[in-house]
Amino acid sequence: MAEDTSSVRLPGVREVAAVAGVSRQTVSRVLNDSPSIRPETRERVLAAMAELRFRPNRAARMLTTARSRTIGILASSASSLYGPASSLDAVENAAREAGYFVTVAHAGSSEREDILAALDHLVEQSVDGIVVIAPQQRVQEAMATVSFVVPAVALHGAGDGGGLVVDQAEGARMAVRHLVSRGHRTILHVCGPLDWAEARARREGFLTEAAAAGVEGIVSAEGDWTAASGAQIAPQFLGQSGITAVFSSNDQMALGVLHAARKADLRLPGDLAVVGFDDIPEAAFFAPPLTTVRQDFAELGRRTVERLVGLIESREIAFAEPVAPSLVVRESA
Repeated sequence: MAEDTSSVRLPGVREVAAVAGVSRQTVSRVLNDSPSIRPETRERVLAAMAELRFRPNRAARMLTTARSRTIGILASSASSLYGPASSLDAVENAAREAGYFVTVAHAGSSEREDILAALDHLVEQSVDGIVVIAPQQRVQEAMATVSFVVPAVALHGAGDGGGLVVDQAEGARMAVRHLVSRGHRTILHVCGPLDWAEARARREGFLTEAAAAGVEGIVSAEGDWTAASGAQIAPQFLGQSGITAVFSSNDQMALGVLHAARKADLRLPGDLAVVGFDDIPEAAFFAPPLTTVRQDFAELGRRTVERLVGLIESREIAFAEPVAPSLVVRESA
């Protein structure tokens, strides 16, 4: 016979207070982030909450604080791709670390009506603030026409976001510097879709560093971030114009380049060196393992949530420098 759980009561403030050895008023002050609580008392209460798997009642907290402790994430229709998906995960994790609930709304398209519908959905959840993940130019333009009724922070991979971006151009320059240091003098850039701020910044960084190093930089037509587009673009250039190295705007297109190179009987990295961007989990298992530029999505998410919480609490939080990328050197270059 199945156990009857209808009368099971979840642990509440009373139980937390008993385990922590404090009053219920003290537990409430910890929940409301009162500055009057001593650090050691706060830690004891938080430990009791963790032990009991206590979950605060959101409705009750809203009545006492006028806040839901919920952050909304407004994601574009491109959020299934690696960069936006990683940004979304990073923001969710950082929000939970900061003690906030998370609710996500996906805009069905880049049309203003779909964006407004997603925004309305978040507002109906009584969110305290919104993070907008909008990597595409047309989505950013549509967002600019929308009035947010709560504090909002835009997160996308390049542009004027100050410290809320990864330095895409510097990542591309790092890739070119690495290839130049290996003796390559003619380098192809497999370009991403230029509707994306990241793709434009990576192309700019590639061309800037190639010019600074005195090497020839060749830019392909736009790909669409997929391995298929990399495999389609690469044969137009491989074996021609003395190209000995490729910097791909992302790892998936780099996978297509590796595939095209093998079909052309090019040795990797003997005949052709390849560098990608993102360091997706599979990059270390490509054949050969892919040298790539890694983005610190965890730091990006932490900064985004910190700034948004600052806006919610009427505190100005700014970051002077973008998040720094890093180069991961493997066998492909």
